[in-house]
Amino acid sequence: MTNRVVLPYSMCLPVAAVAILYLLAPVSLGADDLDTLEQQAFSAAVDRVAESVVRIETVGGLEKVGRVLFGTGPTTGLVVDKDGYIISSAFNFINQPSSILVRLPDGQRKPAQLVATDHNRMVVLLKIEVDKPLRVPEIVPENDMRVGQWAIGVGRTFEGDRPNASVGVLSAVNRIWGKAIQTDAAVSPSNYGGPLLDIRGRVLGVLVPLSPKAAKEIAGVEWYDSGIGFAIPAEHVLKVLPRLKKGEDLYPGVIGITFRDRNLYTGKPVIAACRPKSPAREAGLKTGDEIVEVDGMKTPRAAQVKQQISRRYAGEKIRMAVLRDKKRVEVELELVAKLEPYEHPFLGILPIRSMREDDDDEKAKKKPTGVKVRYVYPKSPAEKSGIKPGDVLVSFAGKPVKGEGTLRRRITDNLPGDEVPLEIRRGSENIKLKAQLAPLPEDLPPKELPPARAKVEPGEGEGPQSGAVSLKVPEMKNDAWAYVPEKYNPAVPHGVVIWLHGPDKFDEKAIIAQWKPLCDRHDLILLAPKSADPKKWSPEELTLVRKLLHKITSNYTVDAARVVVHGHASGGRMAYQVAFRDRAHIRGVAVVDANVTGRPPKNDPLHRLAFYVATAKKSPSAAGVARAATQLREMKHPVTLKDLGEEPRYLNADELAELARWIDTLDRI
Repeated sequence: MTNRVVLPYSMCLPVAAVAILYLLAPVSLGADDLDTLEQQAFSAAVDRVAESVVRIETVGGLEKVGRVLFGTGPTTGLVVDKDGYIISSAFNFINQPSSILVRLPDGQRKPAQLVATDHNRMVVLLKIEVDKPLRVPEIVPENDMRVGQWAIGVGRTFEGDRPNASVGVLSAVNRIWGKAIQTDAAVSPSNYGGPLLDIRGRVLGVLVPLSPKAAKEIAGVEWYDSGIGFAIPAEHVLKVLPRLKKGEDLYPGVIGITFRDRNLYTGKPVIAACRPKSPAREAGLKTGDEIVEVDGMKTPRAAQVKQQISRRYAGEKIRMAVLRDKKRVEVELELVAKLEPYEHPFLGILPIRSMREDDDDEKAKKKPTGVKVRYVYPKSPAEKSGIKPGDVLVSFAGKPVKGEGTLRRRITDNLPGDEVPLEIRRGSENIKLKAQLAPLPEDLPPKELPPARAKVEPGEGEGPQSGAVSLKVPEMKNDAWAYVPEKYNPAVPHGVVIWLHGPDKFDEKAIIAQWKPLCDRHDLILLAPKSADPKKWSPEELTLVRKLLHKITSNYTVDAARVVVHGHASGGRMAYQVAFRDRAHIRGVAVVDANVTGRPPKNDPLHRLAFYVATAKKSPSAAGVARAATQLREMKHPVTLKDLGEEPRYLNADELAELARWIDTLDRI
């Protein structure tokens, strides 16, 4: 059991004396005496470090960063060098204050300069000029830390000459991918940048907000005072202190790989994609390699590889051992601070969509491998190389192609501008070609495209419900509907359109009637949830959308390349959030009259994302939409812009048909 208290400080018994009394306590002391000794031990620990804990005051700066509103209150810092070097949390300075003042424990105020920032562990180094050496606290070696030991969070933000403190235990080590220790002592902006102590007054670490899912200065701030707090081990800080003193900003290192298994904790570290022009690619790593060691450390799980990389900095070198075709291959690579934005390459074809067949089906066994070409884009690399509709692409970059999924993954090993050898089958003849890949196009598709698949016979037996379908997530009060083509056949993969309404009246019958002919023609399933508040969507309803999509994918055959979230006005803003939060499943974002909300994800080789953005010239959102399109394009996402004329409105029937064709071409290669 732990106690969280704000301690009064007076002269206390030395810690060693308290420890001796604790040994005698079962014989000579009562419960009240033990509580008193415990309190005195905490106070003595804080007293020991008090001269090294400073109050930091900032002036000016931004009032808001992201969704975090910054006040004008003081923060905390910890002396790490007698000559005036002070460490603090990077969170305290992301509002870019115009000036920084440090108040020492003796009451002196000194102007401070921000020397450098560690963007990996989210701490900053400050420097003040001193009249006499500052007191540097004793630190706890990382190997001496034990889960369950007392932990005391200390800050100096309140008025008075004593620090403020909270008490808990050290609840975990090697957290946040090996960069932090965890405590249940109260951690908040009042002690960010201050020390986390052991019962002897030694520094375990520097308190900072962190999150395992994000790597920004504000990540984790929402957890303050929640019983989940983090600190950077003091030993980590001292190791990089010489670099920070030189004014060198430090960044987390990356190598440019994506793992095959999304669950890093259970999945093996098998590389699913290796970014072109990345350290991994330049070192010779390849798709399909299984990483078995990093700097001599065995890595049976993907999470262990991530931890070994995440705790290191750009510029550091690591050695990796991988298994490739059952042979061990060792490589050395140097981590970098960032990768160039990835841009998906484009060959210039639409594939004929394969029908689903069981692996044990004799037809599947006899089915020839390769990708049959449905359509060749004009002036594309495919057309320039001589590919024609009806050809079957059987080899790409020297490797056989089994189907469109294989080809879509394999092309991600390249960049626009790369020249690749191809082999096609035309009739009974195999022809070798070459193509110079291009970027994904942003133009709208032509009005007429060849059929996307061969005709199929109606399925036998009773299948899942088709037509208008009412849906419900048991734990949520929202209503939802879907339209599934009445001639739905589970052998045919269907795209999904998640329609998120705007502030207009929600009429499920009208929505379904509007989309029915488009769904029937293009093998689409419409999913239309209703927000609890008719005028707006709430962040909690992101879970609703995710669970409804899971219902659809669990009960129907879904084409993963054509899952689109579409919305108007407030529904469009919600659509962006859905796509950014569920990147693994969404392949297209189609919004009408809506600004981007949230930060767009980086372009990813395995999880391609395309944008259809429509707005009118006189729309209040027009300027924001233009800025968003520029930002998305800078990140190498393809953006199709649709001009709706002067006045803001939703899409008409012809424009909806155009949008449906855009969705129909999202499986382009």
